[in-house]
Amino acid sequence: MTINDHQQWLVDFYQQRHWYQYSPFVHLNFLTEETGEVARAIRAIEIGRDHPGERQATSAERQANLKEELSDALDQILVISSLYNIDAQDLLAASERKLTHRFENQK
Repeated sequence: MTINDHQQWLVDFYQQRHWYQYSPFVHLNFLTEETGEVARAIRAIEIGRDHPGERQATSAERQANLKEELSDALDQILVISSLYNIDAQDLLAASERKLTHRFENQK
């Protein structure tokens, strides 16, 4: 599956669930929530969690949780970009162009 295929799959899925009609501002709030969950997952991997009532996760479970949270954050970025008619593949190309241009004189 390409990133564009996934973006379209997300749009279809979100439309079926009646989530796509939310404004980009609402999806930005969802992205902020997911970013916090990424931070929590990284914290668990890097320094652990000492929380009574929580079972200590295995290394594999912590890694799987990080993967899940990163994918949730990516999905919100792809939905927001779709709401602005920005092709997902164009996001990747824009990132590469910007970084290449910014650091091209440092070789």
